[in-house]
Amino acid sequence: MLVLLALAIGAIALLAAVKADATWFTIVPLGILFVGSAVGQSLGWFNKKAGD
Repeated sequence: MLVLLALAIGAIALLAAVKADATWFTIVPLGILFVGSAVGQSLGWFNKKAGD
């Protein structure tokens, strides 16, 4: 999840650099977090094995 957060923060910095509209500052970072977490969960990246 920290990687997704870093990507979202990087996207905010990139949007600020290109002077994007305020709407994109909401859509893009939330999209990265929600879609990234859904994909990560479906791929089993967040499942911890018993005993680890």
